[in-house]
Amino acid sequence: MRKITHIAVHCTATQQKTTSIASLKAHWSALGWKKPGYHYVVMPSGKVEQLLDESQVSNGVQGYNSCLINVAYVGGIDNNGKAVDNRTEAQKAALYFLLEQLRFRYPQAVIQGHRDFSPDLNQDGKITSNEFIKQCPCFDARAEYRNI
Repeated sequence: MRKITHIAVHCTATQQKTTSIASLKAHWSALGWKKPGYHYVVMPSGKVEQLLDESQVSNGVQGYNSCLINVAYVGGIDNNGKAVDNRTEAQKAALYFLLEQLRFRYPQAVIQGHRDFSPDLNQDGKITSNEFIKQCPCFDARAEYRNI
């Protein structure tokens, strides 16, 4: 069994209205990935889709996947492709509930955003916005989910 140290929160960086599970899978396949980027995807309706068993390694955060559960919400960009937290209320509720369930199964796991895996370039012990490799998930997941 894998030792899960983190639960990584992502956005798909796709349009909410036109993104489907099939389109995500097609994108990953085009990249040559044999497994999905996420274990779970939360649709704009709040429906949670499980794409991969938690015992399997997904492709969410390069260099860390062996110890992660990767969770994403569909969205994260506006109509111009700019990073934005555009989660629907249904997504917010479903994501919170899913993270509660995952934290129950993995009580030692730290919940944080994909961006929080960026390197601490100035070595000050904090990863700040100027150090983010990505904006994903387009909100501060550590702060939002600190009480789970």
